[in-house]
Amino acid sequence: MLDAALALLGEVGYNKLTIEAIAARAGVGKQTIYRWWPSKAAVLLDASLALAGEPDADGGWAGLPDTGDLAADLKLVLRARVDEFNDERYEAPARALTTVGATDPELGARFTERLLEPQLALYEDRLREAREAGQLAPDTDLRLTVEMLLGPLTYRWLLRTGPLTHAFTDALVDAVLGGVAGGTTAGVGKVTA
Repeated sequence: MLDAALALLGEVGYNKLTIEAIAARAGVGKQTIYRWWPSKAAVLLDASLALAGEPDADGGWAGLPDTGDLAADLKLVLRARVDEFNDERYEAPARALTTVGATDPELGARFTERLLEPQLALYEDRLREAREAGQLAPDTDLRLTVEMLLGPLTYRWLLRTGPLTHAFTDALVDAVLGGVAGGTTAGVGKVTA
């Protein structure tokens, strides 16, 4: 059923996607789908979770790479994020869930809790390790730094203000880390209000 939902979403878009069409594609009755999910958005959330892969035994995904070079590690991960945003299998459900989550508080909360927050925590963990290794200023606000990395990327993807490229992510990482790496810019990544 989840594969059917993702396939149909790519073919007809979210607005024309129906529970009936998902059921027909999956070869089940629509009551079977309603038994498990209250809406097409809920089906897409679970399909997106399945597409993201199963979390490890601790309930999370594998951490970000730690080669000792924070910039290289973040560039590698954000390049992969760009590749996902540019891949219709990921892009269509992510765009649909972002849109619906903005108007459906319950679904938005589930999306944030089950998919977004675990991913953000991985970035925070990697930044924490970098801060402890002296690669970031001691007072760097980790959550703000994550949002500074992902915010412009998501903005460009969501509003289609420019191409999503590896060059863009590399420049983004360099700009953000230039502000939070320490030295004369210490405190730039710290929230005071």
